[in-house]
Amino acid sequence: MANKLEITLTKSVIGSKPAQRKTVQALGLTKINQTVEHQDNVAVRGMINRVSHLITVKEL
Repeated sequence: MANKLEITLTKSVIGSKPAQRKTVQALGLTKINQTVEHQDNVAVRGMINRVSHLITVKEL
């Protein structure tokens, strides 16, 4: 596993389920093309799996 993950919101949350919107918000993403860095751990990986169709992930 990588030490850090760079997560970018690539698609809009309009039309997605409320739980998916909350997951994107919990990751710290609010706008399209916004990028955040998170430590690589099991909790963050689970959130990434829930909204993988809306984001892109790069391992640093």
